[in-house]
Amino acid sequence: MSSSRSTYFSHLDGIVKALPHKPGVYQFLDDKNRIIYVGKAKDLKKRVSSYFSKINSISGKVQMLVRKIADIRYIVVSTEQDALLLENNLIKKYRPRYNVALKDDKTFPWICVKNEPFPRIFPTRSLIRDGSEFFGPYANVRLMHTLLGLIRQLFPLRNCSLNLSDKNIRAGKFKICLEYHIGNCKGPCVGFQSMEDYDLSVQGIRNIIKGNVTVVTRQLKELMMDYAARQEFEKAHLVKERYLALEKYQSKSTVVNPGINDVDVFSIISDVTTAYVNFMKVMNGAIIQVHTIEIQKKLDEPDEELLPIAITDIRERFESGSPEVIVPFDPGYELSQVVFTVPKIGDKKKLLELSQRNVRYYQLEKEKQKEMVDPEHKSRRILETMRKDLRMSELPEHIECFDNSNIHGDFPVAAMVCFKQAKPDKTEYRHFNIKTVEGPNDYASMEEIVYRRYKRLLEENRSLPQLIIVDGGKGQLSAAMSSLKKLKLTGNITIIGIAKKLEEIYYPHDPLPMYLDKKSETLRIIQQMRDEAHRFGITHHRKRREKGTVRSVLTDIPGIGYSTTQQLLWKFKSVKRIREASLEELQEVIGKAKAKLVFEFFNRSEPPSV
Repeated sequence: MSSSRSTYFSHLDGIVKALPHKPGVYQFLDDKNRIIYVGKAKDLKKRVSSYFSKINSISGKVQMLVRKIADIRYIVVSTEQDALLLENNLIKKYRPRYNVALKDDKTFPWICVKNEPFPRIFPTRSLIRDGSEFFGPYANVRLMHTLLGLIRQLFPLRNCSLNLSDKNIRAGKFKICLEYHIGNCKGPCVGFQSMEDYDLSVQGIRNIIKGNVTVVTRQLKELMMDYAARQEFEKAHLVKERYLALEKYQSKSTVVNPGINDVDVFSIISDVTTAYVNFMKVMNGAIIQVHTIEIQKKLDEPDEELLPIAITDIRERFESGSPEVIVPFDPGYELSQVVFTVPKIGDKKKLLELSQRNVRYYQLEKEKQKEMVDPEHKSRRILETMRKDLRMSELPEHIECFDNSNIHGDFPVAAMVCFKQAKPDKTEYRHFNIKTVEGPNDYASMEEIVYRRYKRLLEENRSLPQLIIVDGGKGQLSAAMSSLKKLKLTGNITIIGIAKKLEEIYYPHDPLPMYLDKKSETLRIIQQMRDEAHRFGITHHRKRREKGTVRSVLTDIPGIGYSTTQQLLWKFKSVKRIREASLEELQEVIGKAKAKLVFEFFNRSEPPSV
């Protein structure tokens, strides 16, 4: 190692050793003093040390990051929550190359309560920090306009842009307009509505937007009863209409137990390059906000690492102070005065499942959009997922799968199917007639066909696959490995076996199988290839039979043809069982005359040579 390189490691080692066992945020800098990564930690020393002490066990992308680190800075904070917030702010400020990128699909609209006398309430896509209140954003624009329509129905407010200062109103600068006469405004511009009365309406609107509909319905009901008691029935009827409209809105919005109040719900789904996080805010059992964001991965970050980042960012953006957060798993950190709930049953579980459905639909929609722009996007994503799941060093752009079967124990057949770019390439499918194996022997047959396939590819100087799949467990996989050893191909090609019973994935020299997620795309492709190879092999067997190339001792019996042979094999499964069958059993399948021929043939004093 050069002296400069040694000095480099010594410099970083000194920083790491000096790190405290405290929560905080660390920053990695490159040789140009640019921040390339920001991370949080419960324990700064343990977390930062792990990058250097486990260098051989971390992913290739993280190793690349570590090689670029020239300096380390850190900030000690009091709590994990402070570390998470600071990390979020630093990522937004510096946008480091190796940190995840949080994306919104577009600029969503907000509801603005303007900071002014007799405040206006209107939709906007621009957040101007002038003291105004903003509620949202609303991913469902129709929901926002429905909410605004309800607000206008319940609370007559001004929609003009006049400066309704107390001085201007007392000076009589304004005249009443048509909005007053048609009942859409109570005329605060000319003093017909007091500031106190207007503010009560605005407070009611705030409650509705925040989901506190129960508060407003209770107030309206009390007002209605008060008018009725004073025999002001016309006013009572108008309040009743507003009350019923709000009840109808609430009934449409309630999805679970109304007792679930002021709760945030988060769910996450991810592939190799992107994670999607869905957020729902629930008040009194009603969903009042729904939002989904994308997170672009940089270092193969797991969901357990990405979800806390998303929770922090979204709660800060939406200014959410909900005391309870429903999540699919424990996020591994604490927030002040917040309880994380991982529900197993009940209404909260239903809310989480609703959020998970929403994020899946969002992911599918984004994938469809990407495929329309780039038709090869899906193939690349699947291949990258397979590379990661199967621990491969390169993309499995060319995959071959082998299957051999013994039909009824008598006719060994073999087939190979080929997928390129995660799609079948039928021009490369191959059938095999077993030449060197006598009788049913799966292992020997697998060894023969694998050897013949790759011996020929090598002789013809054709490209080899990156992945070989063998239909079977350890025995078939070992047989295939024997052939690769003979051809000196071990180490050049990834080879796995799939056992049908539990869909276990076996690797050479690894006694324990690997289990893939039953819903994973990797397992789906492997199963598709396995089933396709089996189908292709069966087709080959049938064609050989139809051409008369499959022969049996049965076809040597005088008076017994192919059709009768087929009937017997389908019933008894093997020649051995046919030989052992009684005359009555044979008669039930092929009739008296033919059954007599077969029975006498197998029961002669001198057994026939086979």
